[in-house]
This record gives sequence, structure tokens and C-alpha cells, in this order.
Amino acid sequence: MARKLMLDLQKCPANHSCPAVKVCPYNALSQEDSSHAPVIDYNLCVACGACTRVCGKQALQIVEA
Repeated sequence: MARKLMLDLQKCPANHSCPAVKVCPYNALSQEDSSHAPVIDYNLCVACGACTRVCGKQALQIVEA
């Protein structure tokens, strides 16, 4: 079964500069500005989990797809 990164918008405050964007080694996360939640580029994301370790709200999670 494949793993996939998911963003739970109900857990994401979307009112700050997301630290997960900076730690993604594949540049799969982007954020328009600090008033928006980050966006996942599934063409680049390999579900490595680096972003999930810095997300204090646990809004980013790796799930079985």
C-alpha cells in the first residue's frame, strides 16, 4: 500500500509561516503567504515525513493510500 501526505485544514491554523515548507527536502510544500495553509505538490512529494515532524498541530500526516 502506498503512503501519502495529507493536510488536515481543520488542524492547520493557516495564519503563520509554515515551518514544514522549509524542511521539505523535495520542495513539495509551498505557501502563498502566511495567511494561507501550505499546498502539497503530489508530483514532488515522496511521503518522507520530514514535514510531519515539525508540524506542531499535527495537521500534516502520512496516511496509507
